[in-house]
Amino acid sequence: MLAAYAVHVENSRGRRFPEPPHPYRNDFQRDRDRVIHARAFRRLEAKTQVFTRRYSDHFRNRLTHTLEVSQVSRTIAGALDLNVDLAEALALVHDIGHPPFGHAGEKALDAAMREHGLFFDHNLHALRIVEDFEQRYAAFRGLNLTFEVREGIIKHSHDYDAKQHPELAEYLLDQRPPLEAQLIDLTDEIAYNTADLDDGYEAHLLSLEEIREGIPAFERFYREVEQIYPTAPAKLKFNETLKRILNRFVGDLITNTRTRLQQAKIQTLDDVRNHTERLAAFSPTVEAERKQSKEFLYENLYFSSALAAEKDDAERVVGELFTFWMDHPEALPHNYRDKVEKKEDTLPRVICDYIAGMTDNFIFEQYEKHCGIR
Repeated sequence: MLAAYAVHVENSRGRRFPEPPHPYRNDFQRDRDRVIHARAFRRLEAKTQVFTRRYSDHFRNRLTHTLEVSQVSRTIAGALDLNVDLAEALALVHDIGHPPFGHAGEKALDAAMREHGLFFDHNLHALRIVEDFEQRYAAFRGLNLTFEVREGIIKHSHDYDAKQHPELAEYLLDQRPPLEAQLIDLTDEIAYNTADLDDGYEAHLLSLEEIREGIPAFERFYREVEQIYPTAPAKLKFNETLKRILNRFVGDLITNTRTRLQQAKIQTLDDVRNHTERLAAFSPTVEAERKQSKEFLYENLYFSSALAAEKDDAERVVGELFTFWMDHPEALPHNYRDKVEKKEDTLPRVICDYIAGMTDNFIFEQYEKHCGIR
């Protein structure tokens, strides 16, 4: 049974292009499947999360991270009696707009666009992907996802100003997103805060001593694990500790969100949408632990000297390729040239769309082809 404040699929605002119902899948299940079968989703397998394959094939990439977010989202949505199918679809699509090279690629692409008075936003790019770029159906462009999934793509982690984004007017920008969408930004953080500690430790960029000293919650759980498993190998003690941190984040998000719903006397989806703030949240204590963990990762991993060269390399490749195609638009693939010639979009936006869709490997191939050996 779904809670009254959950999104009920039978009350969906529907698709941009009406379609007959499917005999054995509801609309949110169909959206989930359309995302999984999309080319942009498959490309996530070859896009950097934090570490390139220079470190190991075992580390998370953008696709495996997405799957972990999906698993956590399903668990929490189910515990809160929310629509698990919608939460899963939103988790699977939440990173589909990311360019190659992780956040370094996004930073470089946005910088290149700002030189032309534009910008790059991976949420808005994801909406363009599912509404236009994916071409799988004869009856319409894009994936023709339900309103609720399209809304969640742009609103799960950011509140857009209606005055600055009139093109998003249909997405109820003056209202909060449903709880299923509110969860995604938080489950994203749960997934990468724990996974990046794991990968950083495995890559020998973070030592056990640094983690224990820098994250008090980790140290507390590690001491507990040592008492239970005193003779276990260090890596297994690390795993047990990380599991406890993951469970703490998940359990707290469930409990605290349920408490906030009760305190705000939330009864319906409209109550969720019209509330003064987002209702899905960690408790103050666990929120402080989340911030502490995130700050530790930024200081000791994401901005570490060990990863600096790869980030610089990524930003250079994106920037120089962007400049090359601005100077030589004739070198773009014909379908992208056609968009410019038909004035469907500006040259900078077309180049941005092309680069954003690339995998790490393909953008290096393009760089070597057009800009010389890297």
